[in-house]
Formats: sequence, C-alpha cells, structure tokens
Amino acid sequence: MPRPLAALRRYTRRTFETRDPPQVFAPVTSGVSRRRMRACECCDLVVALPALKAGERARCPRCDHLFAQRHAHAVQRTLALAMACLVMLVLTLPFEFIAFATSGISASLSLIDTPAALTAESYPSLAVLLILTIVMLPALYLLGVIYTHAAIGLKLPLPGIRGIARTLSHLRPWMMADVFLVGVMVSLVKIAGMADISFGPSFWAFCAFALLMTKTLASIDGDRMWFALAGEPAAPSGTLPGIGAALQGLASCHSCGLINACGEREAHTHCRRCGDPVHQRKTQSLQRTWAWLIAAAILYIPANLFPIMTTVSLGENDPQTIAGGIVVLWSHGDWPIAMVIFIASILVPASKMIAIAWLCISAQRPEVQHARARVTLYRITEYVGRWSMVDVFVVALLAALIQLGALISVHPGPAALSFACVVVLTMLSALSFDPRLVWDTETEKTMMANTLFGDLPLTPLTGSASLASSSQATPPFTTPFTTPNASRNPPSAAASQDDL
Repeated sequence: MPRPLAALRRYTRRTFETRDPPQVFAPVTSGVSRRRMRACECCDLVVALPALKAGERARCPRCDHLFAQRHAHAVQRTLALAMACLVMLVLTLPFEFIAFATSGISASLSLIDTPAALTAESYPSLAVLLILTIVMLPALYLLGVIYTHAAIGLKLPLPGIRGIARTLSHLRPWMMADVFLVGVMVSLVKIAGMADISFGPSFWAFCAFALLMTKTLASIDGDRMWFALAGEPAAPSGTLPGIGAALQGLASCHSCGLINACGEREAHTHCRRCGDPVHQRKTQSLQRTWAWLIAAAILYIPANLFPIMTTVSLGENDPQTIAGGIVVLWSHGDWPIAMVIFIASILVPASKMIAIAWLCISAQRPEVQHARARVTLYRITEYVGRWSMVDVFVVALLAALIQLGALISVHPGPAALSFACVVVLTMLSALSFDPRLVWDTETEKTMMANTLFGDLPLTPLTGSASLASSSQATPPFTTPFTTPNASRNPPSAAASQDDL
C-alpha cells in the first residue's frame, strides 16, 4: 500500500474509532455511474446506490438514512392504495360518525359537523386546523399521488407533473389520520361511563382510511417515482463518493434527491430535475429553528395553565387543564388513557423542545463521535411531534358531540388553541432544522481538505449504500473500511429501470 494512502487510513482510523458505529469507507470501482450517486439528506455523504430488487432498501452507511425502497409492481400498488384510500375518505364525510345516548337524550355527529361545532364555539382557527389535517391535506396528497402515478403507469406527460410531485414531499409530514383515530379512541373512553355509544358508517370508513393512508405512505418510492417522471441526470463531473457534498461544491435536492452543483454563496440555485430551490444547508436553519422553538415555548405556558376544556354538568362548570384531566382519568381507573394523554400532551412536547434546543446548541459545536446519535434523536423528534395533536382532537370531538345544554355539555378552553399552536410550531421547528449541521466538524473538514488539496493522492473513498431486505434491519458495520454486502451487491453502473 502506498505510504500516503496508508497514512490517510491510519489518520482516519484514529479519528473515527469511537463508541458510535464508525464511518464506513470502501474502495470505489471504476463502474460506478454518476447517475446513481446521491447525497444523504441527514449527513451529506455522497454514496452510489446499488441495484435494488423488490423488498430491498438502500440506506446511508454513515447515518442509516433511507435512500430508496423497492416494491413489486410499485406503480400499480401505490395507485390502487391511493384510490382506495381516497374513496374511504369521501365515505367518511356524509354519514353518521358516532352517536351516544344518556338519560333518554341522544346526539349524533358526522365528521363535517366537528369544524362547524368548533366555529360555533368561537374557535374557527381550531376548525380550520382540524379540517386541514384530516380532510383537505390528505385529499390533496392522495390526488397528487394518483395524478403522478397514473402519469407514470400510462406514460403520459401530464401538465404540472413535476410541481405536483414536489408538493407531495412537503405535504407528507402533515398527514394525521392515524393521530385523529387515536384521539377518537381516547374520546370514547372518556364518555363511555356516562353514555351508550354507537358507531356509524363513517367511523368504519375512517378506520379503513387511516389504515390505507399508512399503507400508501409506506408504498411510495420517491427515487423511482422521480426516475420515471424526469429521468436521472448524472451528478456533476468529478463528484466523489465518500466525501461530503458541500465539501465538493454540491448539494442534494430535498424533493427529488438529485445532486446539483451549488456553491456556498449561491442562494438561487434550482434543481436540474424538479426545479426546487437547492442549498448546501437550509437557509438560516438555526435562526428559524430557534424562532419557532421560542414561540412554541412561550405558548406552552398558557397551554398548561389555562383550561383546555370545560365540562358543564347540571349547570355546574368544571374546567380542566391538561394535567387536571390526566389526574381525573387516573383517579377513575383509566390509567392507560391517562398515560397516553400524559405522553402525548406533556412528555412529548416538553421533550421535543428540549431535544431541538440541544440539537441547535450542539450544531454550533459538532463532534463526529456523537453525530450519529444526534441524527437519530432528530429523526425521533421529527416523527413523534405530530402525535401531540391527540389532545386537541379529543377536545374537538367532545365539544362537537356532547352538547346537551345544562344537562351535560363540553366546551373547548383557551388552552386548546395554545396547545394546537405549540404542536404546529414544534413541527415547524423540527422541519427547519438541518441535521447535516451536526456533521460539519472541523475534523472532517480538515481530513477532507488534506485528502483533496494536501500531499496525499486524490483517492475516492467509499462504496455503495448499505443494502438490506425490507424485512430486516440494516446489517451492522464490521470494520471502518468495508461495507456489509458490498461484494455481493456492487454499485449499479447504469441508470436503467431494472437497476432501480
């Protein structure tokens, strides 16, 4: 082995041998196609995607980010699921959703009655939030999936197809059908002891809709979709796998994943494939994250101090805060539901704000030995944030359903709006944070600078993305300079439909 390359490997081994899984490097063969190169959204590492078969996934060897997953008959599968899901969504609207009866008095509720009831209670903003998250945005998302995949299946160049495909990635975090269904279950437990409950056709349609929406989201393969819609332009000449994209003057598109040439100061670069703005790092990521986070922290105070709902029973008002409602549920023996509300309404929002604040602080002093753990924390934080909407959905359902005058009625409190804003603001703060910042360490920059511009020869270092079956976890790393399954699954050398 040449002395300079041996010195580089010894330096790399000393740098990256930590308690966390080491950075993965493997030699690149001459058959790597620039068309199959991608830059990781979470760590910025440039990798070459291998050829994938149905049931396999490609993950980043450094941070475990999912690049692509393949399904058998992917277009037909996604199109069928999206169409069935849209039909179920339409069926949830006109029919009875839930009904209850107590003391000879009965009441029923359809899904579209809930926003109207919130508007009548002088909470139109909550009504808009509810109708957007469970009806409008899912409907737009499903229509976009059907439009794009029908164009792919029929091989039709439909107008506006790239703009619609870009929109899908921005709408995905706001799909909350499963969260609303959990809120319905919690609401039923709260009123089960005081009334007889019956389910209408819309309830069962919504259960099917939530299940199909989950399956639809899991079936979409953005990498293959964009290849079918707009081809696969090659990465810029000279792109090297195993090195950060920003260090090479490159940036990955967040919508379609294509690598584009993008200088550090180029603020108006657009993706060559989808047209979305491209930046090496999200513009003013930390500033925007802090702004959303501070606003959420301010609103979190009234969300916990003021009543989130008020129950009127036989003319007596019983206002309840979030913590007070948890105590009442626990005292009545409904401790599983009390735990759900405690986790979703207190533990998750507080933990999420602390985690995002810590990520923002640590991004200013990144350390490579903790970068992988921080990215994992970011993924968890981004995923669990929307589940805090459970309590907001519970209040909305109870306020719409239980309106029996002085006998018993439920009204939303001022904390409901504050808490809904907290959830939305923490989601926006997580979406504004750029996880690639935690990998921008001085050690990595120095090592790559020495490799590219120093006395050491220019040697591309890395292999293909890690390959794993969809039924298995990503294989563990073995040594700092080998990628599992690299010999059995070499990088693809051409961009063809079969290779994808």
